[in-house]
Amino acid sequence: MNKVKIITARKSGPDITSNDIAIFYSDSGLVKAKLTGPQMDNYVTNKPYVEFPKGFKMFFYDEHMKVSSWMRANYGIRREKEKIMEAKNDVVVVNEKGEQLNAEHLIWEEEKQLIHSDKFVKITTADEIIYGDGFESNQDFTKYKIFKIRGTISLKNQKDKPL
Repeated sequence: MNKVKIITARKSGPDITSNDIAIFYSDSGLVKAKLTGPQMDNYVTNKPYVEFPKGFKMFFYDEHMKVSSWMRANYGIRREKEKIMEAKNDVVVVNEKGEQLNAEHLIWEEEKQLIHSDKFVKITTADEIIYGDGFESNQDFTKYKIFKIRGTISLKNQKDKPL
């Protein structure tokens, strides 16, 4: 009986591990995003998920296959059924204008094409740096709201000021 328990026991690691991956997400034949990473671990359960323990980079494309924004993080987990990707640890999102979001936790809802967080965020634009607790944006990071703004630093005319 002990041998049967050992054979049928659920192992603690992933069911499948892949290295140097590239995954494309499409809708109606158009590529919407590309995910790359050094390692992807698949867990086949009643709630399947994919983990990126060594980080990932995600590229979002417009209708002309031009990168409209990108995201990277040192850790990621994607819940397959919910189509939700969670990014953690040094998360960076950059849009086509060069505006940058820095956070420690971020969620991408694939079907809603929405990224959001309820944690501390920093957004850097050409004119200012904004700090807040939480934000919401379209996945291209072109239209965003920052919640509970902690402060704003103006970068206008900073180059002209003497040291």
